[in-house]
Amino acid sequence: MLQRDYTTSQLDVLEAEAIHIMREVAAEFERPCLLFSGGKDSIVMLRIAEKAFWPAPIPFPLMHVDTGHNFDEVIEFRDRRTAELGARLIVASVQESIDQGRVVEQTGRRASRNRLQTTTLLDAIEAHEFDAVFGGARRDEEKARAKERVFSFRDDFGQWDPKNQRPELWNLYNARIRKGEHIRVFPLSNWTELDVWDYIRREGIEIPSIYFAHTRKVFERDGMLLPDADVVQRGDDEPLFEAVVRYRTVGDMTCTGAVQSPATTVEEIIEEIAVTRITERGATRADDRSSEAAMEDRKREGYF
Repeated sequence: MLQRDYTTSQLDVLEAEAIHIMREVAAEFERPCLLFSGGKDSIVMLRIAEKAFWPAPIPFPLMHVDTGHNFDEVIEFRDRRTAELGARLIVASVQESIDQGRVVEQTGRRASRNRLQTTTLLDAIEAHEFDAVFGGARRDEEKARAKERVFSFRDDFGQWDPKNQRPELWNLYNARIRKGEHIRVFPLSNWTELDVWDYIRREGIEIPSIYFAHTRKVFERDGMLLPDADVVQRGDDEPLFEAVVRYRTVGDMTCTGAVQSPATTVEEIIEEIAVTRITERGATRADDRSSEAAMEDRKREGYF
């Protein structure tokens, strides 16, 4: 007798949910956009957007909030990938925000432009009149992000109030907003870091080389390995040394640490992540360590 297997894999369920969310946004909103930094989560979102609207092109632009202090490998990948897709890429520049006096750059050894991204992001949303913005945040990353809905309401100042979010019973999403308000949309909310890597493996998705083990000059600060770069201020008590490292998450190099790792393939990365007990942001993002509620404070101001 012919046996049929009607079971659905975890990745199939997550993918179907994300595709449904993207199609819902395209149907309900006039001017959505997708944040694309060239990092692994935004790369997965981009693949899902391709699948959601194939064979038509992706029906919204991509946007990157660029601090000017990003890793060269990631920026090269961002530009090449968007060119391959023929997608429209909007680059919102933190440097321009500084030049225009919209934000003031920090100084000192621990200076970072990461927090300055909020103003640049909100200005870009207003300038382009975006009413929905896709982000790759996941609930497993950090406790403030665990409070997020899939459709995260932002008021006309771009701010987030975790007590003023809408119920999403039975995966029904409330897209109603007034002029000036917008929705942040998180299609990967229910994914984990391991799910993201499993999907990259299954789909054969290309990712920047920085995610794989390579030899790099680094120095240690607060238990993190920061890169040797002109924009990263290093003290005399922070000697450089060479190490075989890779990056679990990518962003502004002034606050993004590497981890020592021999993993040179996606399969080896998956094996590594499967046994770790520290989240990627907890292990490698200095900006999340500034206070117990650092991420939530930034999210209330308008950050992702």
